[in-house]
Amino acid sequence: MNIGFIGCGNMGRAMISGMLGRNAVQPGQLMVADASQDAAASIAAAWGLRTGADNKEVADWSDILFLAVKPNVLQSVILDIAEAVDAHTVVVTLAPGKTLAWIQECFARPVRLIRTMPNTPALAGEGMTALCPNDLTEEADLQTVVTLLQSFSRTAVIPETLMDVATGVSGSSPAYVFMFIEALADAAVLEGMARAQAYEFAAQTVYGSAKLMLETGKHPGELKDMVCSPGGTTIEAVRVLEEKGFRSAVIDATKACIEKSRAL
Repeated sequence: MNIGFIGCGNMGRAMISGMLGRNAVQPGQLMVADASQDAAASIAAAWGLRTGADNKEVADWSDILFLAVKPNVLQSVILDIAEAVDAHTVVVTLAPGKTLAWIQECFARPVRLIRTMPNTPALAGEGMTALCPNDLTEEADLQTVVTLLQSFSRTAVIPETLMDVATGVSGSSPAYVFMFIEALADAAVLEGMARAQAYEFAAQTVYGSAKLMLETGKHPGELKDMVCSPGGTTIEAVRVLEEKGFRSAVIDATKACIEKSRAL
């Protein structure tokens, strides 16, 4: 099985690193290309991968082709490689807002497509990826791609109507979480803790809290209540967050992200 990547940015690198790190593929099974030849050469040298002379060579070589490029260049990339993608190639896209129908129209002919929305925690092997295939994609193709993605993330096959929602709740949300971690650390620094230690305390707490919820299956409200002793310090902090509109701010921000994804 030959796997191609067009695009070697942060997300492409994270996915390749995860696949190789978990032995989902071998270096010889991967070929990469990027608008920056230096970026492609760097990632190929780091992991012993093949490099394509151009996007067309990667597309022609691949059984599964990942288009790890931004939405604003996706159409031009597809137009460049369309003739090199045959009927058996499975094309996997990462671009938010670009529907299966839109992608199909760019190819101007039937193509096996899987639309995905990964996120940057894939860099640490802890990503979350949503997928939706088109009608031409066979179940075996979908399961192969799911297995590859599971090397660096949890996965969920969802209806395409929820893909923009996935962008808001997981694709873009690491940025919101990092802002929360930074704010927690800023408060600790304000009260005298060293910056590096404050980041460690805040980040580990967020990581541990998320892991606790996933492993116990408990509702987040129940876990919150476990920390809130009557008349204690935690419930006082929760009161202030509610007073400042913490929940509403998160909901509004996520909704804005989803709406922007739909408009791309």
